Order: sequence, then C-alpha cells, then structure tokens
Amino acid sequence: MPRPTGNIRLKAARLAAGFNSQQDLADALTKNAQQMGIRGLSIGVRQVRRWESESPPWPQPDCQRVLVHLLGQSMESLGFVPPWGTDGPKPDHTRRAIVTGGAVALGSAVVPGRATATRQPPTAGTDFEAVTRSHRRLYWSVAPTKLHPAVVAHATLGCGLLPETTGTTRRTVAAALGETYLLAGRIEFFDLREPGTAGETLLLALQAAGEADDPILGSAVIAHMAFVPGWAGDRDAASERMIAARTYARRAPASAEFLAWLDAVEAECETRCGNTRTALNLIGHAEDVLSTGNEHTSPEWMDWFSPARLAAFKGNTQMIAGHLPQARETLLGALDAMSPSEDKQRSVVFGDLAAVEAACGNPEKACEYAGQALDQLAITWYATGMDRVREVRRALAPHQHERCVRDLDDRLYDWSTTVSALSR
Repeated sequence: MPRPTGNIRLKAARLAAGFNSQQDLADALTKNAQQMGIRGLSIGVRQVRRWESESPPWPQPDCQRVLVHLLGQSMESLGFVPPWGTDGPKPDHTRRAIVTGGAVALGSAVVPGRATATRQPPTAGTDFEAVTRSHRRLYWSVAPTKLHPAVVAHATLGCGLLPETTGTTRRTVAAALGETYLLAGRIEFFDLREPGTAGETLLLALQAAGEADDPILGSAVIAHMAFVPGWAGDRDAASERMIAARTYARRAPASAEFLAWLDAVEAECETRCGNTRTALNLIGHAEDVLSTGNEHTSPEWMDWFSPARLAAFKGNTQMIAGHLPQARETLLGALDAMSPSEDKQRSVVFGDLAAVEAACGNPEKACEYAGQALDQLAITWYATGMDRVREVRRALAPHQHERCVRDLDDRLYDWSTTVSALSR
C-alpha cells in the first residue's frame, strides 16, 4: 500500500473545518482576510493546491495569519516546514505552539523530512496495536474518567513511535493511533460531555488515519465529527461532514454495516436539528442496507453499532417525532435484542422508554424505566444515559408532587449522583 501523498495535515484540518473542497477553503480564506482587515489578499484554488502538495511552500506572513486564524492551528501543525528548519534558529517573532497532549508529537511525526536516529522493530506495530485493542474492549466496562487518561497516554506513545517506524510497521502504528484518538474523542464527547475537546482530538485521529492511508477509518472519524455540530443544532456543518464521511467511505470497500451506521449518524444529527421525517427516511434506508448486506466485512474496531443499536436510534427518533406507540414497540425490541455487553446503550434505551411513558401521561411507568436507567448507570457510567434521565425528570415536572417522582428525585439526587445531575 503506497504512502498517501500531499500535505495530509492541511487536508485533514480543511475537512474538519467543514471545507470539502480546495475551492471552498480558498474562498473562506479570502473572505476571512477581509474580515481581519487584511486588504488586497486574494487566495485562489491553485495556491491551496500548492499548500496541499507533497512539499508545500512556506506561505507569506499575511497568508499565515489567515490560515492560523481560520483553521485554529499553528503553521507547523498544518504541515508546513519553515524555511529556517524545524530545529534551526527561529526568526524574531514567536511561533504559536500546540500544547495539547500528543499534538506536538504527532506534528513532529508527520513533518516531511524529519529524521530520527531510532528505528523500531516490526513488532512495535503489533505491540502498540494490541494495547489499542485492549482499550477498545475496556471502554464498555471501565469508568471513562479512569480509561481516558490511559488512552491519551497511549496516543502520546504512538506519536513518539510514529517517526521511528517505516513501511508496514508505520502504517500499523498510524492506524492504531487513529483508532486510539478516535476512542479518546468518543469518550470526550459521549461520556465526558466535552464537545470542544472532542473536536480537537478527532482532528488528530483524522490526521493519523491519513498517515495510515485508511479511508474507512477516516470516514468513521469524520462521521464522529458530524456529531459535534449535529448535537448543537448546526445542520449545515453536520451535513458537510457527512458528505465528507461518505466520500471517504467510497474510496475503499465498506461493509453494509458501516454504510448503515453512516445513515444512522446522519439520522441522529437530523433528529437533533428537528428534521425527524428526514431522519426516519435515513433509518429506513439503513434498515434496507443491513437487510440486503454485501460481501465486505466491517473493521474490527467498529464495535459501536448493530441492528439493535439502529433500532435504538429509530426508537428515539420516533419518540421525538411524537410516534409514541411505535417508539415504545421499537425501543422494547431494541432492548430485547441487545447483547449483555451493551450496558451503556441500555441506559439510553431505558431513558427513552421513560420519556415515551412521560409523554403518554404515565408517570409511574416513566419513573420505573428511569430507575432502571439509573440502575444501569450505577454499574457503567454513561453521560448520554444520564442526559436522558434528566430530560425525563424535566418532562415529569407536572407530576412532581406524586410519590413515584419524589422517589425518583431521591435516587437522582443522592450523594453519588447529585454532582453529575447538577453539572449541566
């Protein structure tokens, strides 16, 4: 497999910022320059093409200012090598440095021409990958606050290993590093509720996937990036990322399960943006894709999706759309179909069932399901599940003097859950 060509760091930053083409970035840079008061600066697509080439020229100072301002990263982190060299004397002005975790190390790893005296043996790739695989399994049972530091530390190790490897070993390390950063981003977004941090981490995952030349992993990372604006109600930004994710998925054999998951991600974003009819159409398409299938196998790291998870997506959308009897039936079916390892998603489904019953005017049944969600959260914490319980409690405000709701409050605001319940 040949190494990817071009300045993949700038390409990744462009896609992460929602610019799907070089022309889009050129137009945005020109507009941003005007907004910054830089007069007469016009950046064309040919210039962007040169910056995304294998040996990008060092941009002029005004172009640097606009690139850094628009994309939010230093020039070195965008894949540019200063003319004075990466280790030589620097000019008088101070260069902005990235100080977040492994970003510095990853930047060093992918800068063209960076030499290193150490060379890792071929076993380094498989050994690093083995730890990544273990973290992936631990995600479903270990508390996120305990697992996240270990995952980030492992990513930092991978950043250090990457410039010390070549060929197949380098691609193995890069792919495992991309998966590691993807896991860290998932924890930050779904478990710790830190969307801003998750967006930065997912950008690192995309850059590592580019180093591995793994379009399916890149597609998965970009689809996760769509969650950030999608959950914030920014449909345009989420749609741009989904277009990019589907484009990457077309560049390599994608399993039916993976393609159905892309539909499910887009459906959830559409639901969050108030477009439940579009979301249900996407879910219907995902069901057809799963039913038809294809000859391709899903990647080993794709352990977050199944027909039961798709049903859970569907039930939530039906509930938000007001199709309450259908939502109840779908969610109960999803609950029955879930495997014992899907504890985190089970808390979400219990929360959605509670929301259905609250909307139907059945506070006792709603509190029963909410209590089951709390039982599950006591075993395996999941911020998304707790969000569902809080939403149900708000919906039960008209019934707050009933005994079942007071009992729910006693559980929701005991010493072990009060901090998390009041954290948002």
